[in-house]
Amino acid sequence: MSLFSLPVLKRRWLALSFMAAMVVGLPVGCAVLQHKERELVFRIEPGTATWFSGIPKGLQEFDLKPKRFKAGENIHGWWWPVARKNAPAILYLHGVRWNLTGQLFRIQQLNAMGFSVLAIDYRGFGKSQGDLPSEASVYEDARIAWERLEVLQPDPALRLIYGHSLGGAIAVDLAAELGQKAVKEGGVVPARGLIIESTFTSLGDVATAMADTSLPVRWLLSQKFDSIDKIGEINMPLLIVHGAADRYVPPRFSEQLFNAARQPKRLLMVPGATHNNSMSLAGRSYRQALDALMSTRPSPVAVQPGGSSAKAG
Repeated sequence: MSLFSLPVLKRRWLALSFMAAMVVGLPVGCAVLQHKERELVFRIEPGTATWFSGIPKGLQEFDLKPKRFKAGENIHGWWWPVARKNAPAILYLHGVRWNLTGQLFRIQQLNAMGFSVLAIDYRGFGKSQGDLPSEASVYEDARIAWERLEVLQPDPALRLIYGHSLGGAIAVDLAAELGQKAVKEGGVVPARGLIIESTFTSLGDVATAMADTSLPVRWLLSQKFDSIDKIGEINMPLLIVHGAADRYVPPRFSEQLFNAARQPKRLLMVPGATHNNSMSLAGRSYRQALDALMSTRPSPVAVQPGGSSAKAG
């Protein structure tokens, strides 16, 4: 579930209220303005999701507390390994509003398909303590979680990054950082691939679509989540999934991301699927797409004259 699952009128009201807050708040000060913006972007629901029925057997809870965190801050997460030795492992990055207890249905599906899953709540969500999240803080939390996944699954060829909705933008940012690092080192990215589902090109684009307005929403935002400018730098196999009947994040955004990405890539548009049920509705097609991603090996990345990059070989 996410911000985008609100009724149409409420979504438009929220987006227009957001713009009004930006304009009215300008004289108040940047700090107050950005705090309100972050509240409207993340819309955190406290407590446990009503449909959560408890921690499944075999799922392990953990906390990460890097030294650079302030006192009282932590990242709470779940590690759900499958029984098969050396199975592929996925870093699961969720979207706005609901914490991990609202994500279990999708995590269960990935686990049932044979993937060990590492999932986190960003600071401020669920049992992860910290200030109101920001674009910068959720990016940092994803990097910290990735470091944990590298320990849990040492084989880069068996690591995947997955992001749903806003989590897709967080996943793209992480993948782009790993891809750019590979360019500098002239090597291969330390991940088998990236999966993004029900996501968007940029926060400004989706806010504009929600409000159904021609006003320049993107220029008022401090939180950019600009995936369209990063997707070309991931340098790893890519699977983009979107429900063709998604009324909250238009499928055209995934098509635009697909067009901007480099090969190898695949777009799976799921007929009849909405914002949250592409995985379950696609069924075998989803699993086949994941298998194809796992069988695709990224090519080494070479640094070209002038600092640009291209696939080697």
